[in-house]
Amino acid sequence: MTAACTLQLHIDGAWRNVGSVGLQGAEAEGWRAKTYSGYAVDWAFEHTGAADAHAACARWPVGLEPLQAPHWPVFLIDMLPQGFGRQELLRRIGQPATAGTPADWRLLLVGAGNPIGHLRVKEAAARLAQQTGPHLGFTDEQVAERGDGFSEYLASHGLFVAGSSGVQGEWPKVLLTRAGDGLLYLDHTLPDELAVQHYIVKFGRGTDRQLARILEHEAPYMDIARRLGLRVHAPLMLHQRVLFIPRFDRRVADGRVTRLAQESIATLTGLPGFDAVPSHDQVCAALLRHCSDPQAEVLEYLKRDVANLALGNKDNHARNTAVQRDFAGHIALTPLYDFAPMLLHPDGIARRIRWEDNDGGQPDWGRVLDRVCALATARPKGRGRRPAVPAPVLDRPTLAAGLRAMAPALADIAADGQAMGLDAELLQLLRPGLLAQAERLSQLA
Repeated sequence: MTAACTLQLHIDGAWRNVGSVGLQGAEAEGWRAKTYSGYAVDWAFEHTGAADAHAACARWPVGLEPLQAPHWPVFLIDMLPQGFGRQELLRRIGQPATAGTPADWRLLLVGAGNPIGHLRVKEAAARLAQQTGPHLGFTDEQVAERGDGFSEYLASHGLFVAGSSGVQGEWPKVLLTRAGDGLLYLDHTLPDELAVQHYIVKFGRGTDRQLARILEHEAPYMDIARRLGLRVHAPLMLHQRVLFIPRFDRRVADGRVTRLAQESIATLTGLPGFDAVPSHDQVCAALLRHCSDPQAEVLEYLKRDVANLALGNKDNHARNTAVQRDFAGHIALTPLYDFAPMLLHPDGIARRIRWEDNDGGQPDWGRVLDRVCALATARPKGRGRRPAVPAPVLDRPTLAAGLRAMAPALADIAADGQAMGLDAELLQLLRPGLLAQAERLSQLA
């Protein structure tokens, strides 16, 4: 098996070879293996200094300087299938579903051919293109019912409603795209010129009622997030036990699909692996350093933490938040995703990302504002194509006003949450926290 892979980036309707990643450590070390990455010379000269979508990640602007690391570059780890997708793909390549990091490189070379975002691994894409079979579309109802025709078609492509090789996470997912005929096709099988709307489709699994409730509440949670003033993309649609999630890493216009760069906050903060967890302080420092409008992005990030605490979304790991980069130089948090009442999870979910020395599950928001404003004063000057921005860059009164503005909406949810789609039992669990957060925010100075 090759010890190097080719990075391809989608731009102007075509895939370009833009760089490569080579293993310098042993394959058996998995993502912990030492690597040497470099941009292709022509790409480096064409887009020197760019840290927007022309780059593999914001921390590694385009140029001739290589990226040498004692592990895989974190953006490459983002492309490695996880959850059910990992288990399924391992079985397809003849490995046990419990195979650990020694299987990572093989998984990458077969499973990173069509990931979220605008990057892919050329070798994995070539393998995906070799799959043959009928080109079939399905109605929303056929997908929701998971009938024999749809399930068998997925199986012919090595996919199952018990998992998907291209999307990370715990729930079974597949990437489906709607064509002009109204039918849904496997994303990688539909030419871009026929695409109308792209979806992540998440399937309910098993018989556990608590897991079903989490999935059932994801659509109303997104509507509630909009009420709270958070950045959301489009309404989610639940059909039976199947959730249709419109994708925001794709834009369709005039028969062309633009793929936007997307990287997790694990990549943005440079933390490798799947158990490494940055602090909120580290994330805010990275947002200040890389985002086009630090004031707006830090406020959005703070509001999301308030919402997560108030609504019991404890699963705030480093891949449940991401940054989006376009080709015009804009870098910002993506719209909200994976926002659900994870406090219902039968395994118990603990809050992962916390504020340093200020987080026992109830942060002091005044201290949080003091901290992020202190971080802002240490912000380095602009990089790449972005102009230098003098410090300080955060206005504390504006941040405080933005958080206080959430208080009435939190109180409204506590009072009328059932009308917003929350079941009575969940609302009873959430009401004390909603009211407590509303009170804390209303008194924020």
